Amino acid sequence: MSTVSRRTYEYKFVRLGENRASALFGPQTKARNAYQQVVHEHARDGWRLVEIFAPGVAAFGAAKYYELIFERETAAD
Repeated sequence: MSTVSRRTYEYKFVRLGENRASALFGPQTKARNAYQQVVHEHARDGWRLVEIFAPGVAAFGAAKYYELIFERETAAD
């Protein structure tokens, strides 16, 4: 008889670039470039990048902010 291992995950949402100006012009260059550092920092803690979500559209078609979605497996009970 085989035992099925059930994996569970937890998720973390990190928002970058949201401020008053981003509503009009999108995230500033600093926020657009910071995502790589954020991904590396979370990877060291066992998180895996799942998606970069850019909801809402500011002026000129830019995203208002970026939301990085991370997941990691939770410890088995």
